[in-house]
Amino acid sequence: MKRRPREPRTRVNDRIRAPEIRVIYGEHNVVLPTHKALSKAKELGLDLVEIAPHARPPVCRIVDYGKYKYEMSKQKKADKPKKREKEVKFRVNIDPHDYGIKMMHAEDFLAHGFKVRVQLQFRGRQMAHKELGFELMKRVKEDLSSVANCDLEPKLNNRNILMMLSPLPPEKQVRKFRKDDEQYDLEETEAAHAEHEDEDPHDEDEDIANEGEETSSDGESSEKEA
Repeated sequence: MKRRPREPRTRVNDRIRAPEIRVIYGEHNVVLPTHKALSKAKELGLDLVEIAPHARPPVCRIVDYGKYKYEMSKQKKADKPKKREKEVKFRVNIDPHDYGIKMMHAEDFLAHGFKVRVQLQFRGRQMAHKELGFELMKRVKEDLSSVANCDLEPKLNNRNILMMLSPLPPEKQVRKFRKDDEQYDLEETEAAHAEHEDEDPHDEDEDIANEGEETSSDGESSEKEA
């Protein structure tokens, strides 16, 4: 099994081996013997950090190493490509109002260039009527066909049906659930969508209904045994 190559460690203070280095601190940019640069760093209560080990001579900064690591960590996260994908979830028995809200959010995400992963979740005995789930996904696909292409057709995966949509070019998008000239903010859409997903009004109703069905079934069995 091949091991991943380790990232080179940043040399700090006494770990810096070059006899002479280029030192940057404040407005200064000078070449100094390493021991003098170390003395200067200690005098300032800071660290000598090697930032370009392969330069000739190596380049170092006099900084607070803790803060330096934090800033480098933030920079790495900022440089990572952001996942251009959003998810919208549906239930088989979703009511028209909730359907409209979710579709509006899906349109917003597609308008901003995100792919949209549509997921329909079956609960309890709903798995006995998978055709209803596929009918709803077909409706979602048709309602968003003026703003998106279907990259992955509705597909059953355990207790879910999944579908992937990608946005049409902006000039070809024709919205159905929000007026084209209606102003909206993506961050507001994301917050509203997250809140709506957390407060799915059907979750509690379905759980109660499923519990009722199970209790009824158990009661019938007991009566028959008696």
